[in-house]
Amino acid sequence: MIRREEGRLSPQFRVESIRALAESSQPGQELDVLIIGGGVVGAGAALDAVTRGLKVGIVEMADWASGTSSRSSKLVHGGLRYLEMLDFALVTEALQERGLLIQRIAPHLVRPVPFLYPLTKRLLERPYVGAGIMLYDTLGLTSGSSRGVPGHRHLSRRGTLRAAPSLRDDAFIGSIRYYDAQVDDARFVVDLVRTAVSYGAWAANSVRVVDFLREGERVVGAKAKDMTDGAEFDIRAKQVINATGVWTDETQAMVTDRGQLKVRASKGIHLVVPRDRIQSTVGLILRTEKSVLFVIPWGRHWIIGTTDTDWDLDKAHPAASAADIDYLLEHVNKVLKRPLTREDVEGVYAGLRPLLAGENDSTAKLSREHVVAHPVPGLVVVAGGKYTTYRVMAKDAVDEATRTLDERVPASCTETIPLLGAVGYRAAWNRRSRTAEESGVHVARVEHLLKRYGSTAPAVLDLIEADRSLGEPLPGADDYLRAEVVYATGQEGALTVADVLTRRTRISIEAWDRGVAAAPVVAELMAPLLGWSKARQAQETRRYLDRVEAERQSQEQPDDASADAVRLAVKDDKKDAKT
Repeated sequence: MIRREEGRLSPQFRVESIRALAESSQPGQELDVLIIGGGVVGAGAALDAVTRGLKVGIVEMADWASGTSSRSSKLVHGGLRYLEMLDFALVTEALQERGLLIQRIAPHLVRPVPFLYPLTKRLLERPYVGAGIMLYDTLGLTSGSSRGVPGHRHLSRRGTLRAAPSLRDDAFIGSIRYYDAQVDDARFVVDLVRTAVSYGAWAANSVRVVDFLREGERVVGAKAKDMTDGAEFDIRAKQVINATGVWTDETQAMVTDRGQLKVRASKGIHLVVPRDRIQSTVGLILRTEKSVLFVIPWGRHWIIGTTDTDWDLDKAHPAASAADIDYLLEHVNKVLKRPLTREDVEGVYAGLRPLLAGENDSTAKLSREHVVAHPVPGLVVVAGGKYTTYRVMAKDAVDEATRTLDERVPASCTETIPLLGAVGYRAAWNRRSRTAEESGVHVARVEHLLKRYGSTAPAVLDLIEADRSLGEPLPGADDYLRAEVVYATGQEGALTVADVLTRRTRISIEAWDRGVAAAPVVAELMAPLLGWSKARQAQETRRYLDRVEAERQSQEQPDDASADAVRLAVKDDKKDAKT
């Protein structure tokens, strides 16, 4: 048996999870709750349910966080623009969650980040915006605990230029500095799943639900397919939670066409540029004619985004077009002394937001609030919402699922549950210099590992101690060590080169070559852990290189339709375990 306290998503644990899920179809072995969808809400629901003492399984058709939850703006925030829409309840809820994440749930992954709100009009704009940001800060205190970030501060024109020398002199008359927080969204989801596993949940990625099991009108489980070998098996559960995000409509359609929630996909793209292209100690929030645009500090890079456009093409691989990229460059260049060009862009990524469909034509105006529904007995659907409030969405979904269970189920306790890597993180950070001396790894490398793995970083250092070659950086991606590939495969459920380069690390968007040089080395490191032959190793490398080329070509296309067609020329998520 796998040692649950480690929260390991090893290849062996995946096999054991699939076996346990299949055994749920035997008498007396059914799950209490099966969660479909391995994004942040599904992973949050798995942790919520298992920490109430329930027997829980979660399956994901591709990789953990491979959809929306790895392609966000990587912000944990209340949503300053929702104040202008008078959506005080949503903002308050999100700010309370932000405080919990920073201080208790994931201090190793969620950390404060400063932003400037440039002011462009004299007299009325400063008091108007200042009042809004003061309210934003105040709402963060309504939970009765610290908001986890410093308060805002008004800056003069000169103070603004000191903080952000790259801003054009005529682009502002002053600014207000305020704080929100940021997160590595994909890593956060993996830690959520691992934490759920450590409490007893079964978890398997690359397992697709192809149908639901029914007894009359009631859903009693799902028929699943292991995408690595094509094997099908049944999973029985007292309640099934559909947390499939932008795929909600398709998943619901397997069961019923009555009383369905309708989810509308909105595409958002982001650009990644080197940190030296914009001289600033703070991020920026800029107003556009449609929404807002962020310039977000991200290690040695900036993330610039996002767009907000309707999307009705392929959901697994949303494509960024040349028009999307030009839109972001045009808007950010309005405030920069030295304009950015396409040559400055290191990486581009596109994601889809699952918005509740409404009467508005514009996706920018659709609600970010979530809805939980019980369309047929045995099936709960959760949709909408935003990354920051995933825990509330998960709690509400599990509340609804357990409402009809025979036994009395305890209330949610996830507000008190730190994720794997959170406990002891601050002490580990304080002793980072000693850790560097003891491990023989440079202190900058130790800091990098602590910011990614928290108090579990010593497990990565142990790999380096056993094999010093794993302490070497990956080709073309100096920020990441070879040991992280081994850890991602042996502990974090990575099954493909793309899993490692796009989600366990962010090499695909941070490296100039988007991970092309690293791909063969990653495949070589993964091979012995996953039992790959030399042919399979070469195939995995080629699959990733083809993906990068397809993405590059799609980003040269003028519109969504042509970009989508080019991107779909390569299906990089297919797996062939027979090679």
